Amino acid sequence: MVESYAHPEMLVETAWVAEHLNDPTVRLIESNEDALLYETGHIPGAVKVDWFTTLQDPVRRDFLSQDGFEKLCSSLGIGNETTVVFYGDKNNWFACYAFWLFSYYGHEHLRIMNGGRQKWVKEGRPLTKEVPSYPPTGYQAKPPVREIRAFREDVFAHVSANKPLVDVRSPQEYTGELLHMPNYPQEGAMRGGHIQGAVNIPWSLAVDPETGTFKPPAELRKLFEEKGIGPDREVIAYCRIGERSSLTWFVLKYLLGYPQVRNYDGSWTEWGNLVGAPIRKGATP
Repeated sequence: MVESYAHPEMLVETAWVAEHLNDPTVRLIESNEDALLYETGHIPGAVKVDWFTTLQDPVRRDFLSQDGFEKLCSSLGIGNETTVVFYGDKNNWFACYAFWLFSYYGHEHLRIMNGGRQKWVKEGRPLTKEVPSYPPTGYQAKPPVREIRAFREDVFAHVSANKPLVDVRSPQEYTGELLHMPNYPQEGAMRGGHIQGAVNIPWSLAVDPETGTFKPPAELRKLFEEKGIGPDREVIAYCRIGERSSLTWFVLKYLLGYPQVRNYDGSWTEWGNLVGAPIRKGATP
């Protein structure tokens, strides 16, 4: 018997999306690292949600307020009962961030398209440059789901209690050799290293590099349990700005079924600049 994910309903395959392109109850959202990729061609009917210009507050270091989120969903033609399917480049890391934010404001019908843009394009499925427009809705968000988000005070408490933290960045970022991903500008934090007690499990290890799809449950479980990250304790995941750790949050919460997982979206750009925050360098927690 082939083992299934803990919540397989949270994933849809490219074939399912192809069958629902004209389904009025489904809204596709493309969310990429490359802010201009959507304009070069996207899945027919998909709307664009950019991590920086769409989902972030223009003044505060924070994402959209509840009111701003309601206005965004209404403008995209998303109702409270709409099934929202996210996909994107870079193996869906920004798609998972958008999914996480929608979860934070209590939207109930959310999915990730397994394999993202990469799989859709490799299969020769259609792309379009036509930007769709949908009638606005009167979307009403729920109060924030606080238990899926970690703030810095939560991380301090986690460190003090020796609870598990997962640093999903590259090994070079974890050790302090780099302040950003390899081959990216090195900016964003005053100091390099990792949060005291955090283990390094790069986000990309959860994804098949050839297909862009998530690895099977047994492989995912081994990946985390070998580093002492089991389902019996509360886990906080972090990266640099919270997008890569959103993918790990999705894997732990929905694919493996861990009951207590939070994403620290302040991540290293906050912690690496925070006065008095305990930091470690090198390859050990």
